[in-house]
Amino acid sequence: MRNAETVLAIIRDRGTRRLPLERVHSLLYNPDLYLRAYARLYPNQGAMTKGSTAETVDGMSLAKIERIITSLRERTFRWQPARRVYIPKRNGKQRPLGIPTWTDKLVQEVMRSILEAYYEPQFSSSSHGFRPGHGCHTALQTIQHWWKGTKWFIEGDIAQYFDTINHDILIAILREKIHDERFLRLVRELLEAGYLEEWKFTKTMSGSPQGGVISPLLSNIYLDRFDQWVTQVLVPAHTRGERRKENVTYARLCTRITRLRNRGKREGLRALIKQRRTLPSYDPNDPGYRRLHYIRYADDFLLGYAGTKEEAEEIKRTIKGWLHDNLKLNLSEEKTLITHARTEAARFLGYDIVSQHDDSRITAGRRHLNTNIGLRVPPDVIANQCARYLQRGIPIHRTELLADSDYTIISHYQQEYRGVVQYYLLAYNVSRLDWLHYVMEGSLLKTLAAKHRMTVRAIKAKYKATTTTAEGKTLRCLEARVLRAGKPDLVAQFGGISLTRKPYATIDDRPQIWFNRRTELEKRLLAEECELCGSREHIEVHHIRKLADLDQQGRKEKPRWAKVMAARRRKTLVVCRDCHVNITHGRPTRQRSTE
Repeated sequence: MRNAETVLAIIRDRGTRRLPLERVHSLLYNPDLYLRAYARLYPNQGAMTKGSTAETVDGMSLAKIERIITSLRERTFRWQPARRVYIPKRNGKQRPLGIPTWTDKLVQEVMRSILEAYYEPQFSSSSHGFRPGHGCHTALQTIQHWWKGTKWFIEGDIAQYFDTINHDILIAILREKIHDERFLRLVRELLEAGYLEEWKFTKTMSGSPQGGVISPLLSNIYLDRFDQWVTQVLVPAHTRGERRKENVTYARLCTRITRLRNRGKREGLRALIKQRRTLPSYDPNDPGYRRLHYIRYADDFLLGYAGTKEEAEEIKRTIKGWLHDNLKLNLSEEKTLITHARTEAARFLGYDIVSQHDDSRITAGRRHLNTNIGLRVPPDVIANQCARYLQRGIPIHRTELLADSDYTIISHYQQEYRGVVQYYLLAYNVSRLDWLHYVMEGSLLKTLAAKHRMTVRAIKAKYKATTTTAEGKTLRCLEARVLRAGKPDLVAQFGGISLTRKPYATIDDRPQIWFNRRTELEKRLLAEECELCGSREHIEVHHIRKLADLDQQGRKEKPRWAKVMAARRRKTLVVCRDCHVNITHGRPTRQRSTE
């Protein structure tokens, strides 16, 4: 049996050479792919969340993998309907989310790894959503570095994209490259498995449920046809000219300035130089020069166009018609906008994107800012972030945190603040987040003051400290320490993050790239030995959501299995079935014969 990485490397090679993929269903019989899928999924919080059945990751075993493979080989495997829940959106509406059962998640992850290995080398470089090595920051950096000279932004948003994916078109797209009807039938059955909402079953006639492990990849495969059409047909059709024509008025002023300098005449020279700096060096309306750029993240896309507004309108109409005719998708009229890059801002991935212009910014004798793309933090984002900590415009304490320790409270505030700052480090006005820092610090101090029944001034004096950033700056912060005997102190800080723009910053929102090595949990499971009693029969894995769950309320002493997990700092414990049942029901577990 080949290991998972060898199998995926072979698939990836076929994808690179754009060869069709055959006998895909037989790849689902490889147990190592399921071990790899298990290692990727179990750290997620959703692994302990129930779908339409009571099954979760708890109790995972090699025997369960064998049962899944047997059902797939004998064609008795059936997808379970997803449990539908709703999560709030920023606009006040709700987004449907489908939660599959654990077995379905595992099989979806195996299918996803196979399809990703094959399709990833073929995807367009303009696609940045749900891809290894790509993310929000890579998309934004591409816009910032390569879209100079853009005059119009075309903001695109597909209406209810995940709910309107056409199953027949998706299967036809997969069939072009995957020559295995059994695998394609499995994909179609997944798409049509339906969902349970308040225990009422609804069949899905279209769409791919958000929340499914494989859904983001299927959405990328579906829209890759759109990416290829835009980059290979639409962009070349609206790109012409090597460079813009020279501005005649600007060229004449350059000639006059040069003549005056050569003749040694200073009178009127400064006025001519100032006048020249108010003019573009090239003709911004040159009909022989056009540029069109394209980027996509999930169902949101952005085009940058150097041309006329009428042509931009025509591009929008062309895209709308192509999506409807070829993919049965509709653009959202409310969110699909045409924005003037210099006077307005396009909203993409939470940033305001503009074309910068300032004739007074001179570097090395030249205007270096004009027509460059600028990314900035939107004012409403700062206002919305601050609103969580304000009441009537004044920072307030957070009652829900009063029962936590000081260390936990400060860590909680820091995590929220750091997440916002790190995401907006590409913005040239990231320093505007100092207002968010002020509001959050006030809320944090009032929360600690309410907890200890002290004044804000006393709390600030107690926790004030300084820290040094990676750039060598010394910044003020609030700090709480937990002293531990024989171990380093636990330190929580709020603040201490430099609000300096980092144009090449990256955040960890990109899918992880896995290498050919076993995880620690895989090795323990493959050992097939109970870590409590040493039994080698019916081995499975006990999971908990978090280590804090090991603190059993109402017990003076932790049970032996909890002590083992706490000592190892692991949320998993490989045990036999008998020990697992005893753990579940709160009974003493068996011990090794040598103990």
